[in-house]
Amino acid sequence: MRNKKILQNTLALYARQVLIVLINLYALRVVLNALGIEDYGIYSVVAGFVTLLTFLPGSMASATQRFFSFAMGQENTEKLKQTFYMNWLLYAAISLVAFLVLQSIGLWFITEHLSIPSERSAAVVNLYHLVVFSFVASVFSSPFIAILIAHEDMHIYALISVIEAIMKLTAAVLLVYVEGDALELYGRFLLITGIVTTAAYITICLRKYAECQFTKVYWNKSLLKEIIGFTSWTLFGQLSTVFRNQAITVLVNQTFNPATVAARAIAITVANQALVFSQHLNTGLYPPIIKSYAANQKEDMFNLILNGSKLTFFLMWVFALPMLIEMETILTLWLKTPPPEAVLFTQLALVESLILSFSLPLATAARAPGKMMLYELTLGSIQLAIFFTSWFVLQDGYPASSVFIVAIIANLLMFKVRLLIVKKLVDLRLTPYYMKVLIPISLVTFFSAIPALALKNWLDKGLVASALVVLVSVAAATLCMYYLGLDKLWRSKTKEMVMRRVFKVGTNA
Repeated sequence: MRNKKILQNTLALYARQVLIVLINLYALRVVLNALGIEDYGIYSVVAGFVTLLTFLPGSMASATQRFFSFAMGQENTEKLKQTFYMNWLLYAAISLVAFLVLQSIGLWFITEHLSIPSERSAAVVNLYHLVVFSFVASVFSSPFIAILIAHEDMHIYALISVIEAIMKLTAAVLLVYVEGDALELYGRFLLITGIVTTAAYITICLRKYAECQFTKVYWNKSLLKEIIGFTSWTLFGQLSTVFRNQAITVLVNQTFNPATVAARAIAITVANQALVFSQHLNTGLYPPIIKSYAANQKEDMFNLILNGSKLTFFLMWVFALPMLIEMETILTLWLKTPPPEAVLFTQLALVESLILSFSLPLATAARAPGKMMLYELTLGSIQLAIFFTSWFVLQDGYPASSVFIVAIIANLLMFKVRLLIVKKLVDLRLTPYYMKVLIPISLVTFFSAIPALALKNWLDKGLVASALVVLVSVAAATLCMYYLGLDKLWRSKTKEMVMRRVFKVGTNA
């Protein structure tokens, strides 16, 4: 029954995420054309600087969700209400501090240290203020997103995500028709989108879930101390990741031209959109893994980790394989005139995201016991090491693509470190993991890439040839995933679920 619900949530999120990715990628094309490469590079640096603190809502939501799911696994309603109330206190305090930091130190850095043309300085400052307010809106939506996911109401989460993507696309289109500075207009439109989606999450959760209320004070000092400890280490881990990504973008900004920065921004955007498929599956796995641990159902938890690690990779690989092979054609069709280094950057960013994808369930399992210091300190230190290594590499005159290669090597190291730490925390058996996860992933990767690469080398260049390569890549990845990647039980359940949905659609038609 648990596997059936996970598959239902996965298919619901997967179908909607395909739509969201298509919308977001088209919106990026519209934004790039409306702003131009230089202004888009400026936007990426300015908005990305605020991203140094957008790890806050994501990290806090992850921590909140862990405690929500744990309380549900123990069937403790009172603790669930206390968890919601205590987390809200933390959200309010941290968001206030973050806002003050962004409007003081952050604004000083933006105006004094970023490489921005002087004639764009006023627009950049106004954009920065708008992005900061958008960030505050995202903070207030985080606990409500966490409670939605903990209740496994993925259809609501997916629906609001689709609405948010459509609003962002609308914002991009309006840039062409509304008069005014495009940078400032885009910031205003994104702020409106953030306010609307935050209001939607809050309204739904207040009406749907009994624990989401403010009519009574639920003070629990020991729970607050536990949440602060867990959240603090989670924040450290996320901060190190975000710092690494954005600090390297700033390094590239200071070392190379705006076109190179735009190419890096495009690469990261594409890789993140592809990774979202895996992240959404992991979002569906998060509550059952935590609940299984809380209920001391270790075998169920191990099965979720093993099958989840494979599936998170496979769901990304179906899209990553054709993109890796036909990246030049895809970016040209999408962006018309992509920055010169965008193709190589995006291919390398996809490889890094693929390595990360099958590590996501391991990261969830590491959070189950609530002992985060060893995990976050170790992984965070490696993230910081990526930045310093990239800095030395660029100082020695290596090309901008070298920072992606450094990140790929470091992610392979982090995968091994995650395995060892999760083994220590939840007694994960490594031999079954290697046999049931790494071997199927290797087989699917190898046997699906062969026909796609062979066809690519055999055909001449052209749109028809590229379309055939993409179709063969998706088909090969899907078939290899089904027959080589999934075991007999998951093949049966997947077939049953897909056929049921196809039959339902056919009946409705």
